[in-house]
Amino acid sequence: MNVSDLELNFAEVRAEIEAARAAAGREDEVLLLAAAKSATPEQLCYAHEKLGLTDIGENRVNQLLERWPLLPRSLRVHFIGSLQTNKVKYIIDKVCMIHSLDNERLAAEIERQAAKRDLTMDVLVEINSGREESKGGILPEDAADFCRALSAYPHINLRGFMTMAPKCEKKEDFLKYFAETSSLALDIWQKKLDNINRPVLSMGMSDSFSAAIACGSTVVRVGRRLFAARGEN
Repeated sequence: MNVSDLELNFAEVRAEIEAARAAAGREDEVLLLAAAKSATPEQLCYAHEKLGLTDIGENRVNQLLERWPLLPRSLRVHFIGSLQTNKVKYIIDKVCMIHSLDNERLAAEIERQAAKRDLTMDVLVEINSGREESKGGILPEDAADFCRALSAYPHINLRGFMTMAPKCEKKEDFLKYFAETSSLALDIWQKKLDNINRPVLSMGMSDSFSAAIACGSTVVRVGRRLFAARGEN
């Protein structure tokens, strides 16, 4: 993939994000989080230095650790994949947010590792909006209780929700999954009197970010559309 393809891809995706934001009548910002699984360190550095990319998402701990020495510290790294408890210690001081918290055992380990380093980790609770047995995530009906349980961990800062919608044939088919997650988050945050900030909603990927933005997504995770050669994305 050449540099001109990368530049065109970023311009195209950003234009679609802005169009979706305008169509939804939104004035708040939507963060483009580059899902970095298929990108090279060189592409990530170029996008950061030349194209204004500020945040990337890593799916795999091993890949994150391999690339870490090659990435500028000014590039914020999020962890967006499934996270095993025995891998938390390797990333706790490297990522700015974990998007995939979905059980108390993982929460306890994040708390333990964050406390050891005297830091507070921002997290998103992963919602299984499609109620798919093959995917991780908290069921929507269990989200409120799980969020309340997280208040027992002083080194965890609950910021919002992440969801991965099921595969859909049409973009409009994604709407119900994103709308439910957005409504759930707003309802829970309105009841959290100690939290005056709006929830972060990490929703939407390459095929679905426009629908997610229409439903209030504040972070879109885009990989293939950014890092595939023109004609392949």
